[in-house]
Amino acid sequence: MTILDYKLTEPKILPTDGLSSHVGGTPLLPLRRLGFSLPPRVKVFAKAEWFNPGGSVKDRPALNIIQSALANGDLGNGKRLLDSTSGNIGISYATFGAALRIPITLTIPASASPERFAILRTLGAELILTDPTEGSDGAILIARELAKEKPDLYWYANQYNNPANWLAHYKSTGPEIESQTDGAITHFVAGLGTSGTLMGTGKYLRERIPGVKVIGFQPDAAFHGLEGLKHMLTAIQPGIYDPDFADETLEIRTEEAREMTLRLAKEEGIFVGISSGAAAVVALRVASELDQGVVVTVLPDAGYKYLSDKSLWEGK
Repeated sequence: MTILDYKLTEPKILPTDGLSSHVGGTPLLPLRRLGFSLPPRVKVFAKAEWFNPGGSVKDRPALNIIQSALANGDLGNGKRLLDSTSGNIGISYATFGAALRIPITLTIPASASPERFAILRTLGAELILTDPTEGSDGAILIARELAKEKPDLYWYANQYNNPANWLAHYKSTGPEIESQTDGAITHFVAGLGTSGTLMGTGKYLRERIPGVKVIGFQPDAAFHGLEGLKHMLTAIQPGIYDPDFADETLEIRTEEAREMTLRLAKEEGIFVGISSGAAAVVALRVASELDQGVVVTVLPDAGYKYLSDKSLWEGK
């Protein structure tokens, strides 16, 4: 069943905590200086997702996954939420887990940044480190094994295959972008990791705005430095991902994203992570081919969790 065939239903949403009401509603920032050379009738905007309580776009799917599991009775009575992560959704799970007293177990590559490990441990998550050479796919495989071995202990959230992931963006990110652009958006650009942002937001915008283009992007090779993004041809493909959904899927080099991450900071005052740099590269690339239009992308997180990567900030 593809995303287009999925029957939308509204799950019962249980009362949660004081944090949940602050998920979403993030600002839409114009990229004025970086877009200075574009035609006057072409504008580029980006959602500032680090305004979420857990500091990233992953708060949206994490909260919806948790709320849906509570409503369905999958979580509760001390059962541990288990999932794989490269960092951001793990922090989101741990944030809401701490607030809701839900124990969290995460499989995570041992190569994740020190900042991520410090945040996750402070929030009380149990971490199972996986082979760094296998990246996020290795963490997925270990999570699957644990879920199969100990079904009474763990509830496997399975972000890559859980429809609550993309539904979070259908219910929040898409409507926000429509409202913030007064329905004028012509192109939506999102990176491919779990693909939830692209699939959910894109589905909503297509239903509401005739002619809108949905554009995905991914690293240009299997081995890359774009944390949180997947090269879909060589990675474990998420079950929620439909490769035929996007109007176009573009590729980006790690070096381009790193350079743009610095430019966002120095030219726009926007201090973000490298996947946000990638998003800005692709959004501006799409905009450069237009005579008129409104291009919107998503900046997944701020740069604070990447400070230990000195080569990035020194431009090496």
